[in-house]
Amino acid sequence: LRCSCGVGGGLVQAGGSLRLSCHISGFNSDKFVIGWFRQPPGKERHWVSCIEKAGGRTLYDEDIKGRFTVSGVLNENIVYLRMGGLKPEDTGVYYCAAVDGDTTCNMALYYGMRSWGKGTLVTVSS
Repeated sequence: LRCSCGVGGGLVQAGGSLRLSCHISGFNSDKFVIGWFRQPPGKERHWVSCIEKAGGRTLYDEDIKGRFTVSGVLNENIVYLRMGGLKPEDTGVYYCAAVDGDTTCNMALYYGMRSWGKGTLVTVSS
């Protein structure tokens, strides 16, 4: 199982938008969960969003709910994180991560993701 963070990171002014992409490959199952995480400078990594291929259910952290949207072309194993209304506190390295099998976002976030992308830097200027 492999995650690859695609293009999308960069520098943006507060209030702007960015879209991150993640491609997943090497599944052992036709079911999977994809999570987006971020690590602000000097802080620990924290999850921000999650999507389940089975049913397309999504979860969002309260800090970004209403501003970020996770979606995907799930039959092509591509997931996007659309970020709008960006704030300086959204600055950080963003990672996608995956776990395959019969699982849910809640289970994956609790037990851990199996594969991580390398991360992409998002910088929001004030």
